[in-house]
Amino acid sequence: MKIFGISDLHLSFETDKPMDIFGGWSNHTERIKANWTRLIEEDDIVVLPGDFSWALKLEETKKDFQFLDSLPGKKLILKGNHDLWWSTAKKVHEFFKKNNITSVEIIFNSMYKVGDFAICGSRGWLYEKQEDKVIALREAGRLKTSIEAAHKENLTPIVFMHYPPVYAGQVTEPIMNVIKEYGIKKVYHGHIHGGGINRVIKEYDGVSFKLLSCDCIDFTPYFIIDVKN
Repeated sequence: MKIFGISDLHLSFETDKPMDIFGGWSNHTERIKANWTRLIEEDDIVVLPGDFSWALKLEETKKDFQFLDSLPGKKLILKGNHDLWWSTAKKVHEFFKKNNITSVEIIFNSMYKVGDFAICGSRGWLYEKQEDKVIALREAGRLKTSIEAAHKENLTPIVFMHYPPVYAGQVTEPIMNVIKEYGIKKVYHGHIHGGGINRVIKEYDGVSFKLLSCDCIDFTPYFIIDVKN
């Protein structure tokens, strides 16, 4: 069983939000599917840390989730800033059941056990101005809840976030404090595209960061670890 990660799929099968208006995004869903099916087996895990769908409402994500569900492996989704369709965990699970989406789960104030590891994380936030403090503190709390759930079962957390905790000259201290408190040494994230890639921080205060936005990894799931059952 292997764990992979890929972020920011920006699917829009039911919404008018074509991604090919951006450089390098032509036929991106076909490229994702080809690379995914080449690499991923049914017992593998693929983590998607945010910006899965452009849909504004949960009901509008049906074709996006059906596309994801048709691909091999178990898929774990975290919330991104563009996932405006995101609802309560209860409503999302009811939606999955109603539409027979069987291979997808969400990580939200929770973790997912994979062998001796746990997939943990939260959306995160960029702390750019004082008004961001409340959101940053809330996301730090969600991250802590997720990691604590892993520790209660003696599992090793693998942390995913949508926003990078450190970006350019910005440090989201509440989130970095949680990362440092629990001794997390690597964080996988998305959110950044285009010219912003040049400002991505790869290491800060003993913690390394890996960008998983699909356009930055050639629309190919990124291998993270092989987990023994």
